[in-house]
Amino acid sequence: MSNHFTGLSLGAPLGDQRLDLCDLYAFQSPTDSARTVLILNANPNADALHPDAIYRLNLDHDGDCLTNMAISYVFSAPQEGGRQTFSVFMATGDEARSAEAVGQQVVTDAEVSFGTRANRVTAGPYTFFAGSRSDAFFFDFDGIKNLFDTTGGRNFTAPHLGGESPWTGVDSNTEANVFSMVVELPTSELRANPEIRIWGRCSVRRDGRLVHADRAGHPSVSSFFNTDDTKEEYNASEPVNDRARWTDQFVHLMGHTGNYTREEAIAAIDADRILPDMLVYDPSKPAQYPNGRVFTDDVINHRLSFLSAGDIPPTGLAPHTDLLNEFPYLGNPHPKAN
Repeated sequence: MSNHFTGLSLGAPLGDQRLDLCDLYAFQSPTDSARTVLILNANPNADALHPDAIYRLNLDHDGDCLTNMAISYVFSAPQEGGRQTFSVFMATGDEARSAEAVGQQVVTDAEVSFGTRANRVTAGPYTFFAGSRSDAFFFDFDGIKNLFDTTGGRNFTAPHLGGESPWTGVDSNTEANVFSMVVELPTSELRANPEIRIWGRCSVRRDGRLVHADRAGHPSVSSFFNTDDTKEEYNASEPVNDRARWTDQFVHLMGHTGNYTREEAIAAIDADRILPDMLVYDPSKPAQYPNGRVFTDDVINHRLSFLSAGDIPPTGLAPHTDLLNEFPYLGNPHPKAN
């Protein structure tokens, strides 16, 4: 759930957990090096997704920060017993830039998986999954609260460095589930040259129009760099506009967290390639953040080191051990507490 929290306020986008995009992953299939796995996680409650929403993976392969390929998931209204189905549309070219679920419908009314049996859906060279899974993201949330000034609970300011370690050694996410949308496809379809940029979008229909509720690119960027006042604007905005709109806000925060000068902050932003907020992936190289993202990447340590210019010590947490070596790769969902 690296994109779940914004500052120390845990409010869901538009007040609805179903619209909350949590994490984005991109990596080579461990069972076939010629295939790529893309995963968009949503809804930390791991129950049915919003029937009036479109959950989308956007891919840019020519570097203009505009979508060249879109994979859109839509969901039925939950039925008796919580059952839900999903459909998938794939669009390319100009059609991919439409906010609607357009293009070729490659999956129609497939069963969403809410138990331990993962419903694998094959459509030509593509394999899809949608349903509840164990959340692979690991972090020490109490330690993060110890580390930062929590006054007002609005956003991250200067970290408390020195003295005792802020870390508790407790992973806040060991029993967490999440709703996952997984696609595995031939890497050649990405048209990487040599890389692609990927970002997730959740839009919901309100009063007859689509409202952009959330987006996901680099892990934890939206969480740490936004405030409650800017979160909705950021979530609704487009990556192509990120440099112009958000550079000053990012530079300002980095001056507080790492004593960066403006020039140093911009150099660090460019080195990590976090603006525009799109996950960069070169499939010819092993996936490890910031080249794509795998489940074992410690993205919180990476982001905190970035914010503090290397002054924040590692949390010491280890990746989760319930990961799978086969599709859909995320572990079986944990039983829900009574």
